[in-house]
Amino acid sequence: MSRPLRVVLTGATGFVGSRVLHELAASARETGHELSIRALGRPASVSASSSAFPGVTWVPVDLTDRASLRGVAGGADVLIHLASRISGDEGQCAAVNIQGTAGLVDAAVRWGVDRIVHLSTAAVYGPGPHRGIAVDEIAPAPVSPASRTRLAGETPVLAAGGIVLRPGLVLGAGDRWVVPALAELLERVPARWDGGRGLLSLVGVDDLARLITTLATAPDAPVSGVYHASHPRPVGNGDLMAALAALDVLPWAEEDWPWEACLDRLRSTPGRVSERQFSLLAQDHWYASEDIWHATSCPPGPGPLTRLAAAAPWYRAFLAERRVAGAAR
Repeated sequence: MSRPLRVVLTGATGFVGSRVLHELAASARETGHELSIRALGRPASVSASSSAFPGVTWVPVDLTDRASLRGVAGGADVLIHLASRISGDEGQCAAVNIQGTAGLVDAAVRWGVDRIVHLSTAAVYGPGPHRGIAVDEIAPAPVSPASRTRLAGETPVLAAGGIVLRPGLVLGAGDRWVVPALAELLERVPARWDGGRGLLSLVGVDDLARLITTLATAPDAPVSGVYHASHPRPVGNGDLMAALAALDVLPWAEEDWPWEACLDRLRSTPGRVSERQFSLLAQDHWYASEDIWHATSCPPGPGPLTRLAAAAPWYRAFLAERRVAGAAR
């Protein structure tokens, strides 16, 4: 009788990681192959999650403390590294995204882990527009501490023969960045931005989780390297906004404004979302993403717009809570 596949997962309580945890369990049920899952997380998150996922072994770790990483990969076959810091200054981000990743990968290599799957981001390419570029067709030029350190964090993974995924914008229940940012921007710039022509690389969180699970559990993995991990078909910003409006997540935008008029209005109405982030969400930022789906024989699914209906109740509730909290301040 073969032993279970032993998987170590970081970021298991996060937006993507929680879905990967569900997909790993579903994959085990569907295939009949046993999985042994060890989930690493901050002590507070481990304590809160341990009862919600029976059968998972939870291990409290601190990615900024190398001593806490000793032994965490002992006996493992696969490391799925999804944890990252996406806010804070350079030092705070580097402590997790560079030093933490290097320490974790070093521990995995010392224990002879066969496969490493690491989640990065297409934001490492920096300001666009980007139109259908292949991996490293242009030199990465990250502009934020989070993106710079996540790019640097890819290096130890690749040196260890791992697989790095760079998704674009990830949508789904639990998304506290993309659609909430669109909601804020639509309040500040109430129009179809540049006619909604910007093409975006998007992926539904459940489809991304399926891909990560396939990479972790398939008998054969693609060759080590960097792969774009969005849905192969880019989505127009106008189509995304219309789909969200049809689901009563966002209001309809009635007018088309040229790009310069959009920027003028944005600059005159300050908010949390920056001009650079507005450009990321409204102008062309899409990346050739077919390779990883073909290499894994993992179907990419019907597309992120089709997936929005399932996430719409979560988005409506989250945005309503945020409006109430904003009114109370």
